[in-house]
Amino acid sequence: MKFNADYTAVSPEEAVSLIKSGDKVFVHSAAAAPQVLIEAMAKRGKELSGVEVLHLHTDAEAPYAGEDMSESFRVNNLFVGSNVRSAVQQGRADYIPIFLSEVPLLFRRKIIPLDVALLQVSPPDKNGYCTLGLSVDTSLAAAQSAKIVIAAINPNMPRTHGDGAIHISRFDRVVEASQELPTLEIPTPTEVEKRIGQHVANLVENGSTLQMGIGTIPNAALNAMENHKELGIHTEMFSDGVINLVEKGIITNQHKRKHRNHIVTGFIMGSKALYDFVDDNPLVRVLDIAYVNDTAVIRQNPKVVAINSAIEIDLTGQVCADSIGTRIYSGVGGQMDFIRGASLSEGGKPIIALPSTTRKGISRITSMLKPGAGVVTTRAHVHYIVTEYGVAEMFGKNLRQRAKQLIDIAHPDHRESLEKQAFDEWHLKTWD
Repeated sequence: MKFNADYTAVSPEEAVSLIKSGDKVFVHSAAAAPQVLIEAMAKRGKELSGVEVLHLHTDAEAPYAGEDMSESFRVNNLFVGSNVRSAVQQGRADYIPIFLSEVPLLFRRKIIPLDVALLQVSPPDKNGYCTLGLSVDTSLAAAQSAKIVIAAINPNMPRTHGDGAIHISRFDRVVEASQELPTLEIPTPTEVEKRIGQHVANLVENGSTLQMGIGTIPNAALNAMENHKELGIHTEMFSDGVINLVEKGIITNQHKRKHRNHIVTGFIMGSKALYDFVDDNPLVRVLDIAYVNDTAVIRQNPKVVAINSAIEIDLTGQVCADSIGTRIYSGVGGQMDFIRGASLSEGGKPIIALPSTTRKGISRITSMLKPGAGVVTTRAHVHYIVTEYGVAEMFGKNLRQRAKQLIDIAHPDHRESLEKQAFDEWHLKTWD
């Protein structure tokens, strides 16, 4: 290996010429998806057939998922984002239900042997090392396992600390592409989301280690923690909400047993300010998701609070988080990894937080899940359910007690009908 940063850049078209019909091609995750390589690959559509494209959620355009590309490309999703959702729901793309922690095993054990990995990386340092930047997650395993690795070097990609260092010599083709990275602006929380956030924050003790997803509810919960002390972060991803708490000295990571004094994550998605915050910041370690989401690792931290969301929950505590009936909406992701890890942590609290109704006023606490709905978190794993109306504690509760607590935090307009359904369908009397 040459320890320098010398390399020869080629055009995107020349780089993706290495892709052949029938190849399995991995695309770098989330905000790190290399748009310049994706566009060049899609332009080769007429020359290719049967190319399988694999990825988690990506923020880039997905022209390979278009109806006109169905003979050339077939998307096999490990998590379904909005850019490929219609293709999955129409049967033109596939979905693999899998815990996020186990995705790297698919590549490392050659259960899904990768031919090509398309990456977007930070520029090499003086020793020739680039980084995977905002997304190490499952992309590290893909980079290590693929026969061919094609990288777009982008000076706008933050250089991150952790597992994501890759030497320039590992890349079979290199493209230079100075493109702005996709950003995600989190809307201001609604009053409902603020109330949910406050209920969640009330469950968080000083010295807790936090895992949170993305969106307004996690941000609302973080905003409600400004009077907390000595919190830590060990999470599959984080967004802008942590910056304020770090700057105010609320997130210190001093009580963590794994990576004390550091924020641990698998990927990062948010604003330009967030990307500037993580750039060359030794406080933040972006690590392999097989490690980050390992329940044996998670449980070692104290008071792990896992904050996750759901599409609907039935009266026994079954949590659907990846589909609307038979229509796949997102994916299993890391919810169960952290729900289980938090429940095994000393003083841990696994939380499912959601508004009591949909935007159309339909109750998200329901007697029974829709036919075909996926149970991501089982009734045996669920501990805390939070809506704007309060907290339902499920752990150790029988079915009748669960149903009563869930009805108590449902929207008032639906409580009477839920009581009737609990009795008629589950034979559970939830009133005195």
